[in-house]
Amino acid sequence: MTETGGSADPRPQLSSALDQTQRQVDALRGDDFGHPTPCADYDAGTLVAHLIAVLRKLAAAGRGEDASAVTDPATDITGGWADEFRGARAGFEQVWSADAALGKSCTMPWAVMSGREVLDAYTHEFTVHSWDLAHVTGQVNDLDPVLGEAALDWFGDNVPADARSDDGQFGPVVDVDAGADVYARLAGYVGRPVQV
Repeated sequence: MTETGGSADPRPQLSSALDQTQRQVDALRGDDFGHPTPCADYDAGTLVAHLIAVLRKLAAAGRGEDASAVTDPATDITGGWADEFRGARAGFEQVWSADAALGKSCTMPWAVMSGREVLDAYTHEFTVHSWDLAHVTGQVNDLDPVLGEAALDWFGDNVPADARSDDGQFGPVVDVDAGADVYARLAGYVGRPVQV
């Protein structure tokens, strides 16, 4: 990772998480979009629409706009899903290309944070959701363990296990064998049902 202003630049790792997510979106076919995912709120198509919306929210926040004004999940998908994801990603990356953006204050629907903190948090959201999509594409074994470990560390530091509820953004921790792979442990930590 590069250093900007004395802190790690989250953009390279976020780019890797977006690459991984893009591969899962690219692998979805026809009926796959209606299949359920381990993320209880979303089938695969709705999850991709949510991820497109997240990229749009991040772009809006980077421009100093109200991210909560972005429709989530996106409802205006007119082209192919993968092309829409790429387009939203390109718009996001253009807004966040300058190093100065990392130090800006961003108002997100759930907190006011520095750009650096926002991008770091969303890196790990994309990592978790790539695991969700991999259950539809059948490509769970292709996920990058380095991203999984980073996400597990981040969630462990920022989303305490004792601050969960069944109706919250993250459900109670699901017990997973200590010898399970990193993505199974990550999924269990964020409250996903895990089969190992």
